[in-house]
Amino acid sequence: MTDLEAALRRAVRGEVGFDTTSRALTTMDASNYRRVPLGVVAPRDADDVAAVLEVCREHGVPVVARGGGTSIAGQATGTGVVLDFTRHMNRLVGIDPQARTAVVQPGLVLDRLQDAAAPHGLRFGPDPSTHSRCTLGGMIGNNSCGSHSVAWGTTADSVRELSVLTARGRRLRLGQEWAGAPEGLRELVDGELARLRTGFPDLPRRISGYALDALLPERGADVARSFCGSEGTLGVLTEAVVGLVESPRARALAVLGYADEAGAAEAAAGLLPLGPLTVEGMAVDLVPSTEGLPRGGAWLFVETGGDTEAEARTRAEAVVRAADVVDALVVTDPGAQRTLWRIREDASGTATRMPDGSEAWPGWEDCAVPPARLGGYLRDFRRLLTAHELRGTPYGHFGDGCIHVRIDFDLLSEAGVARFRRFSQELADVVVAHGGSLSGEHGDGQARAELLPRMYGAETVALFERAKAVWDPDDLLNPGMLVRPAPLDANLRFSVLPREPVDVEFGYPSDGGDFSAAVRRCVGVAKCRTTSVSGAGVMCPSYRATGEEAHSTRGRARLLHEMLAGELVTDGWRSTEVRDALDLCLSCKGCRSDCPVEVDMATYKAEFLHHHYAGRRRPAAHYAMGWLPVWLRWAARTRTAPVVNALASVRPLAAVAKRLGGIAGEREVPRLAGETFSRWWRRRGGRPTEGGDLVVLWPDTFTEHLSPSVGRAAVRVLEAAGLRVALPPTLRGGAVVGDGTSRSALALLTARRGQVCCGLTYVSTGQLDRARAVMRRTLDLMAPVLETSAPVVVLEPSCAAALRTDLPELLHDDPRAARLAARVLTFAEALERHAPDWTPPQVNLPAVGQTHCHQHAVLGDAADRRLRESAGLAGELSGGCCGLAGNFGFEAGHYEVSAACAEDQLLPAVREAPDGAVVLADGFSCRTQLEQLAGVRGRHLAEVLAEGLE
Repeated sequence: MTDLEAALRRAVRGEVGFDTTSRALTTMDASNYRRVPLGVVAPRDADDVAAVLEVCREHGVPVVARGGGTSIAGQATGTGVVLDFTRHMNRLVGIDPQARTAVVQPGLVLDRLQDAAAPHGLRFGPDPSTHSRCTLGGMIGNNSCGSHSVAWGTTADSVRELSVLTARGRRLRLGQEWAGAPEGLRELVDGELARLRTGFPDLPRRISGYALDALLPERGADVARSFCGSEGTLGVLTEAVVGLVESPRARALAVLGYADEAGAAEAAAGLLPLGPLTVEGMAVDLVPSTEGLPRGGAWLFVETGGDTEAEARTRAEAVVRAADVVDALVVTDPGAQRTLWRIREDASGTATRMPDGSEAWPGWEDCAVPPARLGGYLRDFRRLLTAHELRGTPYGHFGDGCIHVRIDFDLLSEAGVARFRRFSQELADVVVAHGGSLSGEHGDGQARAELLPRMYGAETVALFERAKAVWDPDDLLNPGMLVRPAPLDANLRFSVLPREPVDVEFGYPSDGGDFSAAVRRCVGVAKCRTTSVSGAGVMCPSYRATGEEAHSTRGRARLLHEMLAGELVTDGWRSTEVRDALDLCLSCKGCRSDCPVEVDMATYKAEFLHHHYAGRRRPAAHYAMGWLPVWLRWAARTRTAPVVNALASVRPLAAVAKRLGGIAGEREVPRLAGETFSRWWRRRGGRPTEGGDLVVLWPDTFTEHLSPSVGRAAVRVLEAAGLRVALPPTLRGGAVVGDGTSRSALALLTARRGQVCCGLTYVSTGQLDRARAVMRRTLDLMAPVLETSAPVVVLEPSCAAALRTDLPELLHDDPRAARLAARVLTFAEALERHAPDWTPPQVNLPAVGQTHCHQHAVLGDAADRRLRESAGLAGELSGGCCGLAGNFGFEAGHYEVSAACAEDQLLPAVREAPDGAVVLADGFSCRTQLEQLAGVRGRHLAEVLAEGLE
């Protein structure tokens, strides 16, 4: 234990982390930069903060304040001690609806403040796109803005008073008329009045540098406002009094279509006199699909408010009339508005990938110019990109002249980094020529501070240094930010990654087969750190259960990054830190769809486990649960299911078996079916009926051995829809499609018996060699099917997802894998595509339950929604993950997290269900979780429709 660590542990009541994991989780924010801290402290209160500052001052160690870690310029990273305010100092202290103010701690997430203010008809004005995870302290440190800044300004416009600790331990209460000013600040300002009145650009999004002009007497000598945007370099915020604004009772969203982004940019300033709440812009290259958007190549999202829906719509329609548009759309439905806004909010992540899949990065993320000059600036910006042979996709706050963009810088090679520097310098000159600010929202950090002399001149930058010295004479707080900065091309987070491809098992087709590139996908926008999900969202259930950064998708990606870097995490694939962080990953695949850059932590986990346990003994659960298809087939072949069930019902025997198998003691062992699905199929005749399209029904492990009623129901419904149902062949060599076995004499003499399997249980436990062997055997069996045009209908969503994604990505060298993946359909998709004229039975009941996480992430549920609606099953299914997630919830040590995940969305939805509601759960794990935690029987959609046929 170092002297510093020991001193901190003695001095503070909060957590002190000098371990590898704590440090690795805070090496990066959402920028291009990386710094390795000495340790992390989660203070419990202001006294803890004061104690940390005193200890670090004595040891000469810098201190960096950190909120959600979503900063894009590098200011939330540091080499000393990082203060994590999100763990304890995250409360809403109080709210005063009459005064329209709130008292907040720095770690409070913005959405929690909005939730508390909403019942009073109030809200906090600024709202960055990271509102579900950014903190008030970080917003004050960066002077954040958001989409509503044209109406309610920046964070500085909403700050009333700030409680601050200086590096030397003084407690200040900052406000107007020099309230709380440190000694020497007023004298500094009095000597520079002329410079402060003339040396700062007049534009709504001037975030760069220190806001020293807020200290002018004619501006109220507002020390609190001047502190905003100081990026933790002047003092440490411990509490804030912020102003709230009245939230419109109704809103309308006008989406205005333009031919291109320049046309949208030039139109934006002209809409400001109409008093909109937002004027946001983005172009077509950031939109995955233009479905639901008006015609055009670029759009403005203009929100209007009113006391009634009609009033808000009238104002939106006035905006449309005033705008010279290609096409327009006015939306008043809140759900439809949220869907459209999600397109804009996800841009910070989707912009990280160019349309061709290549990488793009921040660095020139948010400069701002006067709104009237935005069109000209964008044209000059595009010309500069072309001159440097770079690409970028601008979007952002067009009404405030603030542009976000990710650019395809090559930050891996020396030549690419040199181009990054040259471009940055030249673009800084373009911004200044248009009267703009190098930062219009996210702060300067390391990304732009070096270039501040180009914007302000050397004398004003020297004045910034003098101001920093007044507040922090020892340069203890976040050194290297804003003043005396590190070069903009130093400390790049990519420099530590291996230059040669890492030897891996999966194909990583979207990353050119490069595991380092896959890990680089995480840019730190931290959508995985949200404490609630909206709609059908899933990511990240383990983080919502524990609240620990290590259990978020971002945290795990950071640890993998450090594993590849080899500086902090030094034992590579054998790392216990990475293993422990991945242990609570449910492999739900929610991040594959919900993460804006489609990080696929389930695949990364499988990859890691494969290497981690290579040549070593695995946990017992990997053998018990990973090899589940083998054990279940053995029980079926020996017809010992009744014996297994009887033994499992004897508690002492079950307890011993669970302990030996690494299974949680709290779990009940599911009962094996007395008759497997395929045995029922053979007893029934084993051949398809005559009639319509042939479909091959996949007998997955769960349907086959644990829920054959689902398979029987699916056969009945598919046949009622006029389809011919067959099972896959079970003999390799001469097999016949359509009978589920093979009856030719030659086949029986020459073929080898087998059973298809998607390999899911082996993949999820990282037994990838075994998974490949199982998958290749399956492809051999499916060869006759692949020679036909028959689709493969998979009832278990997790198995369907494995066939669609894991199969072709693990067997990327076998073209049959991609062919089979392309054939896979869900139950609802099969009915919709191959029996389009069939009308399902009218069930006419309310439905509750949860969309399977793998279906949400990989398969999509649009066909299921349409089928439920057609059958009269009313109601929306919840999002999230059931928490059982295959082997995860059965493994010892996972029960509490598994149950917490179920309590997040699924169980509350079922408890609140109306009488007579159908509980839908297509996944065996979901049905098991419902039965074991709530005593509720969930049913597959096929079972509900089959009952309706009666």
